[in-house]
Amino acid sequence: MSDALKAKIADVFNEPACDKNQAKDEKARKKGCSKPLTPGAAAGGCAFDGAKIALQPITDVVHLIHGPLACEGNSWDNRNSASSGEKTYRVSFTTDMSELDIIMGNGEKRLYRAIKDVIAKYDPPAIFIYQTCVPAMIGDDVEGVCRHATEKLGTPCVPVNAPGFVGPKNLGNKLAGEALLDHVIGTIEPDDAGPCDINIIGEYNLSGELWQIKPLFEALGIRIRACMSGDGRYTEIAGAHRAKVNLMVCSTALINVARKMEERWGIPYFECSFYGLSDMNLTLRTTARLLVDQGAPADLIERTEALIAREEANAWARIERYRAELKGKRVMLYTGGVKSWSIVAALQEIGMKIVSTSVRKSTEEDKERIKAIMEDPHMVESVPPREMYAQLKRGDADILLSGGKSQFVALKAKVPWLDINQERHHAFAGYDGMVTLVRELAKSLRNPIWEDIRRPAPWDAPSGAFPFAEIEGHRS
Repeated sequence: MSDALKAKIADVFNEPACDKNQAKDEKARKKGCSKPLTPGAAAGGCAFDGAKIALQPITDVVHLIHGPLACEGNSWDNRNSASSGEKTYRVSFTTDMSELDIIMGNGEKRLYRAIKDVIAKYDPPAIFIYQTCVPAMIGDDVEGVCRHATEKLGTPCVPVNAPGFVGPKNLGNKLAGEALLDHVIGTIEPDDAGPCDINIIGEYNLSGELWQIKPLFEALGIRIRACMSGDGRYTEIAGAHRAKVNLMVCSTALINVARKMEERWGIPYFECSFYGLSDMNLTLRTTARLLVDQGAPADLIERTEALIAREEANAWARIERYRAELKGKRVMLYTGGVKSWSIVAALQEIGMKIVSTSVRKSTEEDKERIKAIMEDPHMVESVPPREMYAQLKRGDADILLSGGKSQFVALKAKVPWLDINQERHHAFAGYDGMVTLVRELAKSLRNPIWEDIRRPAPWDAPSGAFPFAEIEGHRS
């Protein structure tokens, strides 16, 4: 590991805006975000994976992975992030290092040739080049190759120095943010900066959620100058330093970007949520207030209140038809981070009861918010599948909301399940997203398949309880 990378990791580990890190003692802080691995168990995402997740939704640049083919093969297209235009990010690029390249020390030459080929064929506004474990261990100077290629070829080549072995996915998120701060943000001076420009940090436009939020801001005359990184464009992010306010959607991922932008360019930031009506209202109000403080027209606050009243009334009118069948239903929420409290608030608004919510990847601030909004805050860390199955099987919850990895536990327990993580195909942000969430919950709970699969099989049913005669008559 190079000295520059060691210094960068040490800087990230000492991030003053990360309350989870600052709560550790000095010895624990030196260990960073890593945790001991259990032999035979899945280790989760590595730093490279985290960096790729954070940056790949930038749609118009080439994302070039320097390393063996498997690194890109295992990480490509692992999030359902949508684009309103450019599709370059959907193309997979890798230098495909082989054993011969490693032995002969050809990695840097291979990388430079790949950069030249990509520019000749795609002419992107920039290339993001990801360092992986193998070239990092043999000493390939990716940053040096990027500097040389930028000078010779004229296309910005951004080194993302986050090899997998340096730590877990969360560390990779922050190293990706450091790459943006060091090589992208502030490199282009926009000529159209306005008093109502904002950036959204940590929003990945999963299933098009950004597009449910953008019209609300546009209706108020607020422009999203850059989104980092969902549906993002290189030039937008390069000029993001001229925004007036930053909205942090997932603080554990890119908090270093928000804090350092405030430090360098004086841009205030706050953590927000787009899930649920109350949280969406609060986000709009806080954005308007901060923009007015930064010089936006004073009537922005009044117009924001009018928009909130109109959109909230419209959303409740569409939700009303579902409230009776959802009220009192028990939910087990197994996710983490900002969703551990933002989804809780949304579900409680429609009268559902939260049995438990997981706090994996959640900060201490996230946990305090859960305590503030839940009547009986039952927070859990990682739940083994066997224990989760037992809880669902004995009827502790009516539905499980989680990521795709937990769906089979719910299906085995014959309990409804709804995808709430990044693999989902429905957008749940904003007022329209809240209506969509309520509709999908109702559809899942009322699906007749659950009643059918819970009935005992004919050979297990009590005598006379199963209509064999009807079945035989149907067959005849």
